[in-house]
Amino acid sequence: MARYIANKLFYTLISLFILISATFFLMKAIPGDPFMSEKKVPEAIQERLNEHYGLDKPVYQQYFKYLGDIAQGDFGISMKKINQDVSSIIGQTFSASLKLGLVAIVVSVIVGVVLGLLAALYHRRMIDNIAMVVAVLGIAVPSFVIASLLQYVFSSKLHMFPTMGFKGPMYYFLPVAALAAQPIAFIARLTRSSMLEVLHADYIKTARAKGLRWYSILFKHVIRNGILPIVTYLGPMTANIVTGSVVIEQIFGIGGIGKQFVQAIGVRDYPVIMGITIFYGALLMVARFLTDVAYVFVDPRIKLSGGKED
Repeated sequence: MARYIANKLFYTLISLFILISATFFLMKAIPGDPFMSEKKVPEAIQERLNEHYGLDKPVYQQYFKYLGDIAQGDFGISMKKINQDVSSIIGQTFSASLKLGLVAIVVSVIVGVVLGLLAALYHRRMIDNIAMVVAVLGIAVPSFVIASLLQYVFSSKLHMFPTMGFKGPMYYFLPVAALAAQPIAFIARLTRSSMLEVLHADYIKTARAKGLRWYSILFKHVIRNGILPIVTYLGPMTANIVTGSVVIEQIFGIGGIGKQFVQAIGVRDYPVIMGITIFYGALLMVARFLTDVAYVFVDPRIKLSGGKED
């Protein structure tokens, strides 16, 4: 197990290094400079700004300096927000994004598994048809469209939930529903197909023939074995929810890290763009790493290393 975890961690660090390097050079390849939107900046001030932010140095020197700063947890200083470093901006705004993301992940897993399980247990019946219609709609309709519809129906017309903001429990319902719609749909379909396969397996038939109680078979065998594809999907699901929150935060006016990212793109605040991109990437890689480790614990049949099984 230790060797398996070390191997996964090594490749995670390599992936993070590639992400940091690609982000840096992509920002440098963008035409113009961060101060081009400023009106008639005198040449002397432009030179001072470039010197202050180290933009007057060769690209390779900037690159190695940036790698050194990242290794120390320093993402640089914002070029648009006075006296604010990127790390503090991320720290101040990530709490809202974290709360939204965690709630959306929990809701996605619970609702998706329940829908998929019901669809499998009541295969080719009304519940199955309804669950699959909900799943297809969740996959087909973009999250920003769902968010707009939810705002129109439940805020503008029914006045059940707040339209904007993130100030209390009632503010969670609409953004979480919009953010979790697609993951719920994928999990429901995965759960349904996996549970149907398990329900028709020979060992389930044998267990029923031996007279085991149905709820014992369901919880000890069906759900435990049918849940494996969901564990695999947790990594990509986290990626979808994290990246999707950028749009959702804008629509619902949530002051999270996604909103800061969109604003930074609009004003060409390169350090903020790079810092949030790397931060997002690191989160997704950690999520994927934890998923790989968790999958081994859930399914002991997986071999941790090459060669023949003992």
